Amino acid sequence: MNTIWSENVQGIMTLYLSRKLRFDDIFFANYKDLFNIDQQKSLKILEIGCGPGALAEALHRWYPNAEITGIDRDTKFIEFAKDNIKGVSFMEADATALPIEDNTFDITISNTVQEHIEPSAFWGEQKRVLKSGGICICLSARKGIGCAADCLNQTKEEEAYWKTQPDAQEELEKFQVCRFPMTEAELPASMEKFGFTDVSTGYAAINLTPDNPQYSKQFSEAIIEAGRQCALEAIYSTHSKDSESVISAINQKYDKRLKLYRDGIKQWDTSVSVTMVIRGRKE
Repeated sequence: MNTIWSENVQGIMTLYLSRKLRFDDIFFANYKDLFNIDQQKSLKILEIGCGPGALAEALHRWYPNAEITGIDRDTKFIEFAKDNIKGVSFMEADATALPIEDNTFDITISNTVQEHIEPSAFWGEQKRVLKSGGICICLSARKGIGCAADCLNQTKEEEAYWKTQPDAQEELEKFQVCRFPMTEAELPASMEKFGFTDVSTGYAAINLTPDNPQYSKQFSEAIIEAGRQCALEAIYSTHSKDSESVISAINQKYDKRLKLYRDGIKQWDTSVSVTMVIRGRKE
């Protein structure tokens, strides 16, 4: 059993809820042309590093004729995906040694995975399992925009708690997080270096602003609750027994944010994610 990521880096609900928002159907148009996948074809699509399965779940909705498979090496992510997502096949597997025969899939896709895997293994395994003419799509998070509501600023309990914890950067290095980052220029060049052709790039900006009137009450509240889960799971990942007061403080401030939203008192807090989409073809 491998639970390094889900227990120490990003929890199940942090990943699932945040990705579920970014891959909601209201944002499909942001990705559709960049993916350039035929919605009518019966394709075999493999998601590399699927986590708890939110992108694979969206792909199943967006490409109903496709056969979707998601792989991840974290046991808890795969267990969650199997229990909660229908119409998609999930299996525990390592992206650097896929238990898949050559020339099997029409499309491979990954989301914020490339930066954690040595490039020759990352691109090489996908090229191996793709059919001739198959498409590799790589989603990479870029610098976005974040502006928190005043009521969600770090509390004194959180500040005191995090002072007692190990340095965050050292912890990420310990778990080999983001060992292979690439710039916007290096990413497509790397895809070309490892044999993909017709490489193209594009960007999808996803605006998560609870007070935006274009969003439903359900979606806006989901944005706030995703923030709560991210803050709580960051505490849980420290495995500290002295976290009761800081958990209470986090819940109180998110309860306040929900009340402000429900009372119509706008904060205009926002999170705008920018995702680079690199697309290439196997000859």
